[in-house]
Amino acid sequence: MKKKTPGVAKKVPTSVDEYLKGVPEPARSTLMQVRAIIRKVVPPEATEGISYGIPTFKYRGMLMSYAAFSSHCSLFPGAGPITEFRNELKPFPTAKGTIRFPSTNPLSAKLLKKIVQSRIAENERKRSR
Repeated sequence: MKKKTPGVAKKVPTSVDEYLKGVPEPARSTLMQVRAIIRKVVPPEATEGISYGIPTFKYRGMLMSYAAFSSHCSLFPGAGPITEFRNELKPFPTAKGTIRFPSTNPLSAKLLKKIVQSRIAENERKRSR
């Protein structure tokens, strides 16, 4: 295992493509699928970029982020969808705003689409008040 050098910061990627390029397989392919599914669902005016060092989609505020870690991948949709889809998310460890999944066993495209649609609706409700 490679030791971290004290005082040396890891370079933060400046684009989603740069981030994904630095992710080892099989997590890279998994996150590229997650990204493609999200892109199909979000409205055209949604933006994509890096926030807090990880890929993030924004639409009328923060929509969701995703990332790879050494032993899993995570989706960060906020607390609403985790509560809303708790039964469908039972196979995956969750926290208040996080869904963790193995890079070899991601969320189904159907469930991911529902989560994205739920977040879009949540942001639209907040903005229409």
